[in-house]
Amino acid sequence: MKPAPIFDAVTAVLVHDGEVYLARRQTRLAAFPGYHAFPGGKVDQTDTGESLPQAVFDGHPPRLLRALSRELQEELAFDLIDAARDVATIRLMGTALTPAAAPVRFNTHFFRVDLHARPAFTLSEPELESGAWAGAQHWMALYEQGELLLAPPTLAALRALAADPHTADAGFVDYNSPGRLPGFEALRGVRLFLVRSNTIPPAMHTNCYLLGDADAHRILVDPSPNSEAELERLLAATQDPGFHEVFLTHHHPDHRQYAEVIARRTGVPMGMSADTLQRIRAGQPSYAEGIEIRTYADGDSVTRWLGQAVKVLAVPGHDEGQLALMPESRAWCIVGDLIQGVGTVVISPPEGDMRKYFASLKRIIALQPRTIFPSHGLGLGGVHYLEQALRHREMREQQILGLFKAGRGMDEMLAEVYREVPQHLLPLARINIESHLAKLRQDGEIGA
Repeated sequence: MKPAPIFDAVTAVLVHDGEVYLARRQTRLAAFPGYHAFPGGKVDQTDTGESLPQAVFDGHPPRLLRALSRELQEELAFDLIDAARDVATIRLMGTALTPAAAPVRFNTHFFRVDLHARPAFTLSEPELESGAWAGAQHWMALYEQGELLLAPPTLAALRALAADPHTADAGFVDYNSPGRLPGFEALRGVRLFLVRSNTIPPAMHTNCYLLGDADAHRILVDPSPNSEAELERLLAATQDPGFHEVFLTHHHPDHRQYAEVIARRTGVPMGMSADTLQRIRAGQPSYAEGIEIRTYADGDSVTRWLGQAVKVLAVPGHDEGQLALMPESRAWCIVGDLIQGVGTVVISPPEGDMRKYFASLKRIIALQPRTIFPSHGLGLGGVHYLEQALRHREMREQQILGLFKAGRGMDEMLAEVYREVPQHLLPLARINIESHLAKLRQDGEIGA
């Protein structure tokens, strides 16, 4: 597969009087929705390399500083170059490269900008929801309480500043070192590993989650490495603090490859819904033979997160036995394949049911968890993308209903509804149309 492109980016760690500025991104953004972040963004072609006259900028590439000033102007209405007299120092805290697992990668330069005076910012409402100044220790306290969603480099920089307010070393982790399996906690206590799996492109990974307080019954959710080498990397990455159970959200192979092997090697039970166990054993009668199986249903508790019970939510639709996980505070919800951050969800009978899928989307939206963790792609702040998925499906259904009533056949509907879908994905698109038609029959919109 073609390697993901890498773009330069810049970030401003603004510091004044011992406090750091952090903004919350809008939940409708494509990149890091709902995350708390330092202002910044991609370096554009318009960001020239012409030298800057102000001495405070010396020693730094003018192209990067012009990009930094432009981003601050766009997001906060603050022109760094024009306000150079208010800048005490600019220091590079480090450069963070997005893991190779990402579809688009950024080589982000983090600049610590110490200010003599605190500017009056005007937030760009399309991009930023809010912003505030606070000490790094305060920000870290909020993170430890599960209140902040942070990209790994942002977390590293805040942690470094909390330990030493004068530091210019963010201490970034290299997620691209050979043999390393990327794993991080964008939200405290929800450890995510990007595991290469045999899933449906464009997705290349299935998220594996390690959940549970240090003194709790910890679970490893959906381990599905695509090879023995990836299996060994996952086991090495999860041995500290370890886990007491392998938990499956549903029965599809890209969520459980090697899961049985992991349970046997570590001597732990497996957890899943009764429907998931039945579907797996329908094809593999001896699956998990000799392993303790714990079957879960809606409302059951499986572990604890920051002292709260993490409970099971039944979310059928994509798969009849699919389970979601959410703590009592609704701080987050692991939704399996209810939504995908990469690609689209296929509703394929007999385990898939479009009517139940709509109901499950509506159920999670009504619960309003603050962060959604899908099985493919990174965490999403808020339920905006669940709402968008529901609206899109409802629009698609009306389109299919109109074409059906106009007498269009399946091939005609496929060409009209999924005109931009690559040829190799059209069989899956056909399945989705058939599932929409089945729902329309259930709803009495069309005849049997």
